[in-house]
Amino acid sequence: MVVAMTDIVLIGGGHCHALVLRLWGMNPLPGVRVTVINPGPTAPYSGMLPGFVAGHYVRDELDIDLVRLARFAGAQLINGAATGIDQDGQMVHVSGHASIRYDLCSVDIGITSEMPQMPGFSKHGVPAKPLGVFASRWDQYRATATDPKVAIIGGGVAGAELAMAIAHALSDRAPQVTLIDRSTALSALGDRARAKMRAALDAQGVDILENSEVSALTQNGVMLVGGQELSSDFVVGAAGAKPHDWIAETGLALQDGYITVDPTLASNDPRIFAVGDCAHLAFDPRPKAGVYAVRQAPVLFDNLRAVISGGVTRPYKPQKDYLKLVSLGRKSALAERFGVAWGGPLLWGLKNHIDRKFMRQFD
Repeated sequence: MVVAMTDIVLIGGGHCHALVLRLWGMNPLPGVRVTVINPGPTAPYSGMLPGFVAGHYVRDELDIDLVRLARFAGAQLINGAATGIDQDGQMVHVSGHASIRYDLCSVDIGITSEMPQMPGFSKHGVPAKPLGVFASRWDQYRATATDPKVAIIGGGVAGAELAMAIAHALSDRAPQVTLIDRSTALSALGDRARAKMRAALDAQGVDILENSEVSALTQNGVMLVGGQELSSDFVVGAAGAKPHDWIAETGLALQDGYITVDPTLASNDPRIFAVGDCAHLAFDPRPKAGVYAVRQAPVLFDNLRAVISGGVTRPYKPQKDYLKLVSLGRKSALAERFGVAWGGPLLWGLKNHIDRKFMRQFD
């Protein structure tokens, strides 16, 4: 007698899915086959990227080993990029691989960058996301740069973190690091946090170029609207985050290209869930941040099991605010919550403790 298996397919090895695999390995459900689809055998942890760029961590410390994690969970890992979902046929299409059938599916693929659409960017720039690609390009540049001139396009918190990390890592080579924003840098922060961040950028020698629109990249650097050219040999795109294009072809309900989910994290197709940055929480919209993906994991885990076993699903309730910890290049950090901001080396120690504790879960 052949017993039919129930197939769960996890698209992407993001933070939420990594934690779901860990939970599954500790408490699997009989008769269920789990498959993970990811472009590579590892998934970078975004929280440690600035520390890696600054030189505080090595590359291996940044990556979650999906091969080992899948083995622990009793799951199959397919190295390939998902390119589509066929709702009617319940199939996930994968580049270079046969399509994968699912009974339940979850999408955790993060976001990508629209920077490559800028003239010259694909040849002369590197987007900050996907993180793995950026980390590899940064490793190469850091090893060979002798007269570094770096430009970061996008003056949000992520761009500022990278600018300070880069300035710190190259501090022995008198780097020129410029943070470019089309409007006002760090506008998402409260007044106190913004003032502290700008002071930290200044202390690291980072120039801030505001109200400046980038028109193109060339082999010499960054061209601005109006004709000004900024000399640079490493250009990072930390602006223009967008959803992956293939999501638009799934037929799922979307908001600005992101998969709309209800409190159970299910899409308008109850067999398809979405978590992390690729999901839009229609019931309580939140900014894109890794803390939400991490806290979605136990809810997704419970709800996948509930749907399979006929149990009751539970809602995900995102917190209204959370402690933001921002690296300041050297081993110092800024914290902000409820409009209150403070900084110093002790906060970097706290951030390092939190990040390493998260990664130890996958050892």
